[in-house]
Amino acid sequence: MSISRGERRDLYVAKVRADLASLAARGLITSGNAFSSVVFVKGLPNEAERTGAALLSGEDGKALRAALGALGYAPEDWCAVASCDAEGAPLGAALLREAVCALDPATLLACDEPAAQALREAYATELAAQEDFDAAMLTPGQVVRILGMRVMALGGFEAALADPRAKQVMWARLKQVPPLGEPY
Repeated sequence: MSISRGERRDLYVAKVRADLASLAARGLITSGNAFSSVVFVKGLPNEAERTGAALLSGEDGKALRAALGALGYAPEDWCAVASCDAEGAPLGAALLREAVCALDPATLLACDEPAAQALREAYATELAAQEDFDAAMLTPGQVVRILGMRVMALGGFEAALADPRAKQVMWARLKQVPPLGEPY
């Protein structure tokens, strides 16, 4: 029996919805498009996010989306994942890794040091196999290939918004991960 392209798409969407519902029931917080090529991991929620606002709905999210647009990503081509649950407890390496696997991004970006640390723990084996020390440590600004993904720690994106020089550093880092296909 053959299934149509539409049926196949519906099955895929249903699977992702089920995966994300299961992850949310275990504490995962997300926002954005689950079918995106870019996933941001945020470890330090800002005040608005701690009181119920969507992840990356503030100035940091606006700046990240503007940067992606300037690089040629489609406006909806982003998703955000918190590396902690609603109470601020770390998700744990296995749950974060499962979330990234379910979202299947081409590019994974840690917005801050707690997010980078969570990714170091989730991908410890893959990072330990890196030949370059800075790559193995997920040093901010280093693009690392892990399981087919480009992974980079931005190194304090939200804090950098208050400093013009730090904003330039963030822009230089983001320019290292342009879209992998034709620009939009």
